[in-house]
Amino acid sequence: MSKIDNTIAVTGAVVLFAGLILQFVKFEYAPYIYIAGALMFGWIQAKTGRYFGKNIVLKRLKRQQLIGAMLLVIAGVMMILWHHNEWILCLSVAAVLELYTAYRIPYEEEKEK
Repeated sequence: MSKIDNTIAVTGAVVLFAGLILQFVKFEYAPYIYIAGALMFGWIQAKTGRYFGKNIVLKRLKRQQLIGAMLLVIAGVMMILWHHNEWILCLSVAAVLELYTAYRIPYEEEKEK
């Protein structure tokens, strides 16, 4: 991952988290801030997340990582469309997928070498 991609991913994660905090304090534009961060974060994962090797485990983990990124964006859309707390379930599933793949992908890549 290049330095620019890393900067965009970290900025997206910070903006995503700021939008999440603002959502809990009921700021009117919080979902839009959250979605902007989720799109930046997800875009970098989609851009750098391609795996062309033969390791089936890594292919599965990369797909799970992309599903987690999509669920982050879907949670933001749910914040806008539904004004209750249904989006928290979607966000929780996305967080579990992102956390799981964040630990497993480097382990599998190191094992592949």
